[in-house]
Amino acid sequence: MAAETPVASALADDGFTIVPRLDRPSTYKDNQYSGTAKQWDSDLAKTATLYVGNLSFYTTEEQLYEIFSKAGEIKRIIMGLARNTKTPCGFCFVEYYTHENALECMKYVNGTKLDDRIIRTDLDPGFKEGRQFGRGRSGGQVRDEYRQEYDEARGGWGHMRAKQEEERRRLQEESYEAIATVPAGAELEINSRLGPGASPPRDRHY
Repeated sequence: MAAETPVASALADDGFTIVPRLDRPSTYKDNQYSGTAKQWDSDLAKTATLYVGNLSFYTTEEQLYEIFSKAGEIKRIIMGLARNTKTPCGFCFVEYYTHENALECMKYVNGTKLDDRIIRTDLDPGFKEGRQFGRGRSGGQVRDEYRQEYDEARGGWGHMRAKQEEERRRLQEESYEAIATVPAGAELEINSRLGPGASPPRDRHY
C-alpha cells in the first residue's frame, strides 16, 4: 500500500486540503480471507491483482483486455461467473505482472465508463480458485440478490424482486382468467331475457 509522501504530510500540516490518493484500496475486506488484518494489508501492499466490479453481464473479456492493458501488461483476466449457469455475472479479476501496474490502473482506469457503466477497481490480495463464482443464494453476486431497481445490463430485476414480479404476474393472470370465464348457462339466461336474436348491452363510452 502506498505511503503518504513527506510533501503531502507537510501540506496537510499547513492546513491545505489534500485530494485522496487514487491508488489507495478501499476499506473492504473479503470475509473469506483466512489471514489477519495485518496480513491483508501486507498482501495489498505488494499485490498485482485487481478486483473489478459493476460490470455489465454483456461486457466481454476482449473489451476488458483493451481497457486494462492501457495501465500495463496483463498476465490474465478471470471472469466472474454465476455459480449455477457459469455465465458472466458482473465482475472479474485482472492480474498484472507488477504491483506498480495495478496502482496505475487504480489511478487511471477506476471510475471510467465501460458499456455505459462506471466500473470500480480495488486492490485484491490475489485470486484463488473458486473466487470466480458468485456468492449469492441464486448463484450470482450478493448485490444482485436484493437489488430492487431494474437493471437491464445485469439481468433485469434483482433475484428477490424477480420472484416478487413473477408472483404478481401469476396472480394477475389468475384474476383475469376468473373474470374472463363466463359461467355455464349465463349467456343463455341473458339471451332469454332480451329476446331472440338480441345482443347483451355493451358498455357505454363517453
